[in-house]
Amino acid sequence: METLNQLFENNKAWAGRIRQEDPDFFLKLSRQQFPTYLWIGCSDSRVPANQIVGLLPGELFVHRNVANLVVHTDLNCLSVIQFAVDILKVRHIIVCGHYGCSGVLATVRGDRLGLSDNWLRHLQDVRQRHEKYLAGVTGDADAADRLGELNVIEQVANVCQTTIAREAWERGQELAVHGWIYGLQDGLTRDLGTTVTNCREAFGVYDTAISSLTEGKKARVS
Repeated sequence: METLNQLFENNKAWAGRIRQEDPDFFLKLSRQQFPTYLWIGCSDSRVPANQIVGLLPGELFVHRNVANLVVHTDLNCLSVIQFAVDILKVRHIIVCGHYGCSGVLATVRGDRLGLSDNWLRHLQDVRQRHEKYLAGVTGDADAADRLGELNVIEQVANVCQTTIAREAWERGQELAVHGWIYGLQDGLTRDLGTTVTNCREAFGVYDTAISSLTEGKKARVS
C-alpha cells in the first residue's frame, strides 16, 4: 500500500511556515474558534474554501457535500448550520456552487453514478422546477453552468427556510445568507444577487435572482 509520508512532510512544512509568520498562531487557535462565516460548498477537490477567499484556519466554518445541497432531512448539514448560528454566532452563511460541477453535469446528462443518484435526486428536482428556462440553453456544459447557478439560489432559499435561520432572525440575531458561484477556470467568485438578511426579504430576493438569470444577466464578480 502506498504510504502517505509526503503528506506528513507537507504538513510539517505548512505548520512551520505558519509558526514563522505567527509563533503563537496554533496556541491561539487551539483555545477557541471565532469564525464570522459559514461556508456551504461542494465537496469538489478543486474548490478549497479557505484558500479561495483568503482566510486562515479558524476564520471559516465549513460544510461540504456533493453539489452543495441544503436538504431539510440532512441532519449533518442542519447540525452544522445550527452549531454555526446558535453556538459560534456566525454573521454570514455563504452557499457557494461552482462552474464545471461533476454532480450538476451528471444531472443534466442523466448519467447514472450509483448511490450518489439518490443524493442528486434533490438537484434533479431543481432542474425540473426550472425546466422551461433550461430547455433554451444549448450544450450540456452551458446547461450545467445555468443549473449550478439556479441550484445555489434554491439552496439559499432552503437555508432561509430552516427553523435555525428563522429563529435567529426572530430573536434579532445578525445573520445574512448569500449565494455565490466559483469559476474553476479563472479562480473568481461571483455574486448571484441572493443576499437575505431577514425572513421578509427571502421570497423577494429569490424571485429577483431567478428573474435575473432567466433574463440572461450574468453573475457579478465579487
